[in-house]
Amino acid sequence: MTRLRTTIGLDIGGTKISGCVIDSTGLVLARGRKDTPAQDPGAIVSESADLIRELSFEREIDAVGVACAGFIDRTGSTVLFAPNLAWRDLPFKQLLETALSLPVVIENDANAAAWGEFRFGAAVGTSDMMLVTVGTGIGGGVVTNGVLLRGAFGIATELGHMRVVPGGLRCGCGNRGCWEQYASGTALVREARELVVSGTPHATRLSELCAGDPDQLTGPDVTRAAAEGDPAAVELLSDLGTWIGEGAASVTAILDPELIVLGGGVAEAGGLLIDPAVAAFRRQLTGRGHRPEARFVLASLGNDAGMIGVADLAARAHS
Repeated sequence: MTRLRTTIGLDIGGTKISGCVIDSTGLVLARGRKDTPAQDPGAIVSESADLIRELSFEREIDAVGVACAGFIDRTGSTVLFAPNLAWRDLPFKQLLETALSLPVVIENDANAAAWGEFRFGAAVGTSDMMLVTVGTGIGGGVVTNGVLLRGAFGIATELGHMRVVPGGLRCGCGNRGCWEQYASGTALVREARELVVSGTPHATRLSELCAGDPDQLTGPDVTRAAAEGDPAAVELLSDLGTWIGEGAASVTAILDPELIVLGGGVAEAGGLLIDPAVAAFRRQLTGRGHRPEARFVLASLGNDAGMIGVADLAARAHS
């Protein structure tokens, strides 16, 4: 009987390194995690290698994929820049391959998540899709004609930094008016806290949830209040969904995806977010009424998408 190919996927974030073993059907066979020593590049390599060894114990591993939040060069060898890690022009592929004697593939985390949803999640059966992850910021990845879009220099689809408001709010990237400043969990919390600070009776339930201290109010608090039917929270999620839909319409004017997959923590609001997003998308879509429309769906792989996606990319690269 032919052995199913087995690969490991890691997702390296600012606080933790998550890992899993998958087979060629996308089935997760094992999991593990370690804390991220974010300010020590060498220690991150060492911790990643240790986790891979643990996951490899008594298993025959064909390749390793690593997803990280950062710019990866076009060869998939070097992490050019990672905002939450002390990585600048780090030859991560070479360092990890030397430590492990296994082939390694490196990919941006949002790209890896998009590939995971495309291969084994909400976008199975499509050939053109876009993943928009709505969390602290906005991440994204695009598959077009069955191929992951990386761009000429390997750093395509930084969707959160598409400018939507000229001269708008300052973004962490240094520019003003980026999409993620208006369509993210951070934006949702900012608006909710301002509402509490205003003292309006409209924010009574939100104020209760944070015991009157707006600095303690969180995104899940807003989602909880909206699920209870609180008008202010419902309005805040509707505004957020509108920003998401309008931005998605702009990207669609260029990429024309068949499917738009919404992921990230904020997407857990479900219809409270996706319904206004779809409505705004339809209002802003170029040629609306005279063209097929992309469908919106919620991501299905959750936090596993990046690990599963990059493990599959490693398998395909070394098949």
